[in-house]
Amino acid sequence: MVKYLLPAIRVLVTKELIEKYNLRKIDASSKMELTPAAITQYFKGERGTILAGEITHSKETMEMVSKLAEILAGDNFSAEDLIEKLCKICTTVRQEGIICKLHQKDLPSLEEYKCPSGQSMS
Repeated sequence: MVKYLLPAIRVLVTKELIEKYNLRKIDASSKMELTPAAITQYFKGERGTILAGEITHSKETMEMVSKLAEILAGDNFSAEDLIEKLCKICTTVRQEGIICKLHQKDLPSLEEYKCPSGQSMS
């Protein structure tokens, strides 16, 4: 999750903050508590792109990502709000088997394993 999913979420949220909410990279970095260099790398696709493309195919997950970006773009949000939204995104990604697809690519021997989502990896 930390290696693939969180960076992918950061890519998607960063793009929304900059493109949809017209935030400057420095402002996005402050809201996301990341360095401006990290924001630039996420925005350019130099970080976190492995799962970002897969996530964009999920309407439900993208709606949650958009809601997270909306909250961050505002000035009045709590850490609890952010954590709740992030946890819901992670749960949905797991339920949809997106992580399972990634694991299967990394470890072909898991091809016949059934994910917690109930989906076969093959």
